[in-house]
Amino acid sequence: MEWSLSLLLNHPEVLKKAQAEIEYQVGHERLVDESDMTQLPYLQSIIKETLRMYPLAPLLLPHLAASECMVGGFHIPAGTTLFVNAWAIQNDPNVWEEPERFKPERFEEEEEQGTRNGLRLMPFGSGRRGCPGEGLAMRVVGLVLGSLIQCFYWERPTIEKVDMTKGTGFNLARAQPLLAKCRSHPAVFDSL
Repeated sequence: MEWSLSLLLNHPEVLKKAQAEIEYQVGHERLVDESDMTQLPYLQSIIKETLRMYPLAPLLLPHLAASECMVGGFHIPAGTTLFVNAWAIQNDPNVWEEPERFKPERFEEEEEQGTRNGLRLMPFGSGRRGCPGEGLAMRVVGLVLGSLIQCFYWERPTIEKVDMTKGTGFNLARAQPLLAKCRSHPAVFDSL
């Protein structure tokens, strides 16, 4: 959530596009709910792009090589513990065009072309060892972020961009907590 809001504050044009999508699809007579998520593809693209750039766990859970194998041209003996660096895959310039750029549209383009990102995007892992909470997490983040965008006008507290410095630790947290200014959207609170 914090990374998503930080990126939106640094890219007000993306925030405006998300607000317009929510206003068009949901309006202000009611709050965004779970059934609206399928009608908000740009919001989903923002979440995917945030998870691509700032996965919660940059290193996926370790895997044990059950037998001798080759990975990326390297010989791996049986019993070796392997770590998958999801952050490196999701920010690899050989895999993603302009990986350092926040561009939610890249996921809309994939949907329009009928292509999937396969193993290029895996903030929750993949396959049978993928996080069982992925579906819930995506719904909850979509619902909360959608509600925050629908109900409030957001802006940076100063003219400087939000500092996107990463903290240290096992998970990819921000170095400094996000500071933002918000004011309520009058249409939402008047109609409730």
